[in-house]
Amino acid sequence: MNVQTLPMLRFIDFQGESVNQLPAWADISTLVRFYKDMVLTRTYDNKAVALQRTGKLGTYPSHLGSEAYGVAIGHAMHPRDVFIPYYRDMPAMWVRGIPMEKNLQYWGGDERGSDFHVTPNEGESPEHCRDLPFCVPIATQCTHAVGVAAALKIEHQHHAALVTCGDGATSKGDFLESINCAGAWNLPLVFVVNNNQWAISVPRALQSAAEFLSDKAKGAGIHGITVDGNDVVAVHDCVLAALDRARKGKGPTLIEAISYRLSDHTTADDASRYRSNDELSEAWQYEPILRLRAYLIAKNAWNDEQEQAWLLACKEQVETAVEHYMNLPPQAPETAFDYLYEQAPLELNQQRDQLINKAMRMQGGKHG
Repeated sequence: MNVQTLPMLRFIDFQGESVNQLPAWADISTLVRFYKDMVLTRTYDNKAVALQRTGKLGTYPSHLGSEAYGVAIGHAMHPRDVFIPYYRDMPAMWVRGIPMEKNLQYWGGDERGSDFHVTPNEGESPEHCRDLPFCVPIATQCTHAVGVAAALKIEHQHHAALVTCGDGATSKGDFLESINCAGAWNLPLVFVVNNNQWAISVPRALQSAAEFLSDKAKGAGIHGITVDGNDVVAVHDCVLAALDRARKGKGPTLIEAISYRLSDHTTADDASRYRSNDELSEAWQYEPILRLRAYLIAKNAWNDEQEQAWLLACKEQVETAVEHYMNLPPQAPETAFDYLYEQAPLELNQQRDQLINKAMRMQGGKHG
C-alpha cells in the first residue's frame, strides 16, 4: 500500500500544491526559513556520512528524508520547553541552538558532544540548555520524558516536554508504558513518532497490525493524530497545537509523522539487502525538500539563483563546523572514568590513576 494515500493531515502535497488552506502562521517568509533549514541539514548530513566513510566519524545515523519532521519540531518548541530526542534528531536539535560540531563530537565518540552549554550574552548569567542528549537505546527516552514532564507538572511550570522516537520504538514496552503513564497522570508531554517505514530491516507492515501507529494513543486515553511527515507545514502545525494543549494542562498527545527513511539505517547498515530499489525510487517522489521547493517556486518566492547561493552558504557553514570539530583537543583518557558514578569505587580510581600514569609515560611526562 502506498502510505501517501492514507488519510492524514496534509497542507502541501508531493507535487508542491496546497490541498488545504495553510495556517495563518505559514507565511512565505516562514516557509522560506524552514526550507533553508531543511537544505542546510541535508548538506550537513551528506558531509557527516562522508566523514564516517573516511574514518573521521563513528557510526552515523542519517536523517535523509526526515528533514521536515526535525525542522518542524525544532521551530515549534519554546526555549524553556524540554526536548528529549532520539538518535536521528540532529535537525531539531540544530534548530534549537545546538551547534553542528556538538553532533559531530557525539558521533565521533566524544561525550562532550552531549554537553549543551549555552554561552550567555554579556551581562547575563550562564545558562545550561534543558534539552537531554541523544538516546540510542530504543524507546528508553520515552520513560525519561515521563519523568521530565512529571517534574514540570509538579513544579507548576507552564512548559512542555517533547519526546521523539522511530516507528520501531512503538513496539517496545518502554513506549507503551510511557504513553499509558502520561495519560494516567495527565502530563504536559508530546510524543512524536518518526514513522519512516523501517525499524532497521523490519518493514512497518510486519511490525504492527495497527493501521496507524497513532491508534496506540487510544489505549492510553490520550489524543492521537497522524500527519504527513514530509509536509513541514502539517508537522509544525500539529506539534504547535499539541504543545499548546500540553502547556495548558489539557494532556499529552501522540503524533505519528509518516515519512520514509531514504538512507541506510546507519552507516553500518546496507538497506539494499532488505528493500527494493523500486520502493526507494518511489519514496524519493514524496521527499520533503522537493515538495516545499516546488511550492515556493510556484509562489515566486524561490528561484535557481537563490538555490545555488544558499547551497554555497550551507557548504561554508558545514565546513566551518567540521573544522571546529577536527581541531578540538581530544578528551583526556581518564575522563572515561569520571561520569559513570557519583563516587567511583576504589578499584576504578586505581585504574584511573594507572591510565593517567601510562598516558604521561607515552607523552614524555607532558600529560596534564
